[in-house]
Amino acid sequence: MPPKFDPTEIKEVKLRCVGGEVAATSSLAPKIGPLGLSPKKVGDDIMKATGDWKGLKVTVKLIIQNRQARVEVIPSASSLVIRALKEPPRDRKKVKNIKHNGNLTLDTVLDIARIMRYRSQAVYFSGTVKEILGTCQSVGCTVEGQAPHDIIDGINDGSIEMPDA
Repeated sequence: MPPKFDPTEIKEVKLRCVGGEVAATSSLAPKIGPLGLSPKKVGDDIMKATGDWKGLKVTVKLIIQNRQARVEVIPSASSLVIRALKEPPRDRKKVKNIKHNGNLTLDTVLDIARIMRYRSQAVYFSGTVKEILGTCQSVGCTVEGQAPHDIIDGINDGSIEMPDA
């Protein structure tokens, strides 16, 4: 016989899904089925919570307490950068290998770095900004009209001043 269910216990489940779409119940069922939740209902909750991230892959954290699921979106650096480019949502099934050739301001990169600071491995804020600039390079966008690596070089040699936070 399984152990008695504790209503005060808080369980956390993390999963990656596409924003604004119903999460596949086949992938949800083994994770939340044993906790006594309906995968279809939780999938609809995820769809509502990730509506702002339509078409982008985001990490979702489900906080489950007393058979009630609360959804938190944990955006990755790349999804924050792509969202900042303000591109229209795309159909993942039809459009493949998209090039994100927009331009971001340094202030936008600093805002993204402030959001990602708690998950960064860097000691200083300038290191977090460099991590976001590296993400900009891999996404394929420019920052202030120039390649992100040129701005990283500017931060390294001191010609571009970085705030403390």
